[in-house]
Amino acid sequence: MAANMRFTRPDDATAPGFLVEANSTDNCAVVVIQEWWGINQQMENVAQRLADAGHSALVPDLYRGRLASDADEAKHFMGDLDWPDATHQDLAGAVNYLARTHDRVAVLGFCMGGALTIAGAVRIDGLAGAVCFYGIPPAELADPAKIRCPILAHFATQDDWCTPDAVAALEAAWVSAGVNYELHRYEAQHAFFNEARPEVFDANASELAWGRSREFLSRL
Repeated sequence: MAANMRFTRPDDATAPGFLVEANSTDNCAVVVIQEWWGINQQMENVAQRLADAGHSALVPDLYRGRLASDADEAKHFMGDLDWPDATHQDLAGAVNYLARTHDRVAVLGFCMGGALTIAGAVRIDGLAGAVCFYGIPPAELADPAKIRCPILAHFATQDDWCTPDAVAALEAAWVSAGVNYELHRYEAQHAFFNEARPEVFDANASELAWGRSREFLSRL
């Protein structure tokens, strides 16, 4: 069952989200973190795919109902986002909401949401795991070497934000810190998982990354 809803943040304020409940509470639940566009049909589809695979999924609405119509507007929305508040309040609140009915909760995000996934894996207590699609947080938000849960990361080789050099530095930090990680590189462009963007979508990379993500979540 899919529905718009509200959940309580640690500061007792409420925040909006999109929830799709799976038929079972036995599997790890997932907080899905949006791309810089907002909660569009693509993000709702990801939540539904997770629920179809047995994982209840909650997408916190970090933009409070706003949807970007183009990249300039998306960049503006992302620039205006209070990243620490999104991490410590919206994401933590979403994790706490799912933890009421599930023993294990993971986070999974794309682009901006991928960066927030890593931040959540550093900052939020009790996560069972994290799945990052092509995102690296600002250093002042979170030190990726301090991740406290298993993490699976997917990066594109053709990416001018999470560049190959930036990904190599990230992996080196994880190795040095002894982080429990699995990292895959795909011969594809940034946002290769987004089937709503045919100019960058890569069906083979998307299918492979999704299969790896499902397998990872099944182990948590």
